[in-house]
Amino acid sequence: MIRSVVTVEIENRSGTEVDEAAAEALARSVLAAEGIDDGDLGLAFVGPDEMRDLKREHLGVDEATDVLSFPIDGREELPDGVPRQIGDAVLCPQVVGDAWRAPLVHGLLHLLGYEHGADMERREAELA
Repeated sequence: MIRSVVTVEIENRSGTEVDEAAAEALARSVLAAEGIDDGDLGLAFVGPDEMRDLKREHLGVDEATDVLSFPIDGREELPDGVPRQIGDAVLCPQVVGDAWRAPLVHGLLHLLGYEHGADMERREAELA
């Protein structure tokens, strides 16, 4: 029997101390609650300047923000043997401060295909 596993790669480029273990635990909990039991997830913590650059480059908006999501496979069906690349969630600790849990859940749900609206808000309230 093949055991499924989620790999979480964390990179902190923010210049701020981050509770990486808690962020990873929350990410794993959200993915498990959403039925994702295999794949690779990236979590990056970046400073406000890098976050502003990412938002400008990818969304055309010149401002720092709390979280950005870069989905790859999400929850799409994949051929047998193809490893799942869930995507990357990028958080800015200087924007979110100690209230990082809800933005992380928000970003993860975007990786899994959720769009803004009542369903996403309900799920965020359940998971954050």
